[in-house]
Amino acid sequence: MSSTEQTVFRLTAFNGFDNLKPFREPIPTPSAGEVLVKVRSVALNYRDVAIAKSTYPSTIKDNVIPCNDMAGEVVAIGPTTELFKSTFAVGDAVLAPIVPSSFLYGSIDKRPDAVDWTWGSRVEDGVLREYIAIPAHVLIKLPPCKAPRDFVQWAATPCTVTTVWNAFYGNAPLKPGDTVLVLGTGGVSITALILAKAAGATTIVTSSSDKKLEFVRTRLGADYGINYKTTPDWAAEVQRLTNGKGADHVIEVGGPGTMHQSLAAAGRGGLITMIGFLAQNPEDQTPDVIMTALIKGLIIRGITGGSKQQLEEAVRFMSARKLELPVDKVFAFERDEIIAALKHVESGSHIGKVCITVG
Repeated sequence: MSSTEQTVFRLTAFNGFDNLKPFREPIPTPSAGEVLVKVRSVALNYRDVAIAKSTYPSTIKDNVIPCNDMAGEVVAIGPTTELFKSTFAVGDAVLAPIVPSSFLYGSIDKRPDAVDWTWGSRVEDGVLREYIAIPAHVLIKLPPCKAPRDFVQWAATPCTVTTVWNAFYGNAPLKPGDTVLVLGTGGVSITALILAKAAGATTIVTSSSDKKLEFVRTRLGADYGINYKTTPDWAAEVQRLTNGKGADHVIEVGGPGTMHQSLAAAGRGGLITMIGFLAQNPEDQTPDVIMTALIKGLIIRGITGGSKQQLEEAVRFMSARKLELPVDKVFAFERDEIIAALKHVESGSHIGKVCITVG
């Protein structure tokens, strides 16, 4: 590092992407127990769009550095003490979980304010910067990354992979032969498709685009695709495709606007994992969640991510199976490019992840 300063991006207000501003700030010096990471790639999530436009259902700190997915390289290690001898070396490729310091094990963070402790939240700044000092015990060591593409691939994993792994293995474990219903083709949904197929499940994907459905069938191995525009009663189609059995797992990213059909599509004893809130619900279509869950014996579970342990398990699984997440488009670490990337995520036109190459 020849410079003592870095570029960071902050949201100076929460009413649009134009409030994303670059700043020159000091590169942090790692304390004992920390390592300094050069951020190589950042991945975007719909959460970043929601925060920028004040539609995210949680308080965010003023002038926050946004984004919570990154992969990078260790460039410095904090002082060694009797209690801290780093297991990392300069040059190691690393991945940061979505909770920077404290959610290490298990499937649910039981702190009342847990959502405030992710990167880019009420407490912590995010990762849209060139360098970041991180507690070493939080980081996950990656296989060697020999090209920028490797960092982009791994940057795409923290939020979506942790969330999906938690959905599949944090409660009622996914089993080979199960049927998984995936709503949409965004980052979480595509990750769910890939991990479900690798685990031996039958997969059904919904989309409003025949082109996207063709892509997930021919390129990603989806077993069935349903266009919810041309087949508005897609729950009935799920029941038909499963011979009336219904889905064992439903990855529910729509929220209020799709929950009534997810309930209808789920089979007896099924698990609906509520992850997103993309679709609004007309007041006259509020689903009878309690009665349906009672009659079908459903588990309805909300999650907002997962622990370091779950991400480590998923990284080992993906490495062993040589799985890659599709990256729809990669943008540069420049203000106009990052804003364009956010707009691309907002448009919903992507399949998979949208990433930024930092350095």
